[in-house]
Amino acid sequence: MIKKCFFACLLGMLSCSKPSELSKEFRCKSTNFNNLEVVKDVKKTFSVTIPKHWKTNLYQDNLQSSIFSADTTKQLTETFLMDVSYIKNNIDFNDLFKLKIEQENLNKNLIQKRSKELTILNKPAYIVVSKGKKSSFLYQNLQAYIKVNKEHFILVKAEVYGDSLVESRLCKAIFLIEKIKVIN
Repeated sequence: MIKKCFFACLLGMLSCSKPSELSKEFRCKSTNFNNLEVVKDVKKTFSVTIPKHWKTNLYQDNLQSSIFSADTTKQLTETFLMDVSYIKNNIDFNDLFKLKIEQENLNKNLIQKRSKELTILNKPAYIVVSKGKKSSFLYQNLQAYIKVNKEHFILVKAEVYGDSLVESRLCKAIFLIEKIKVIN
């Protein structure tokens, strides 16, 4: 009886996944999407897992490949926009880089709420959350810079419009960010 209980507890602990640094940072609870599909970028360098009914656009040029996706069945203030780009360029999270990001946000009239270095997709990353106004909407912008290697990084932008359920929608974006796969 004790052996059975021990193995049941051990199996239970192993099957539970540990929350990521990113989801811990935002205090995300479990999020669930239905009817997901894997979408690969044009250059086949990465993939994202997103709901099948979302509208998705692919883009590429010599330096980057991008997947932009959003749920167009909902009002803008009830969902979020997600843009994932695989960029050919080295990135270092030094003071100059951080100052440049802050300056770019100020030029867009965004106020930086928080920033932090952490690990995303088992890679070094830097996140920035800013807020501001676009058109007549308040919005928050989560940018995640993920260093893939010395020659490439992934930039993820998740934009949340309005002031309703902002944290919940950011957590849904984080759930999808954590499903990004780099294709080698």
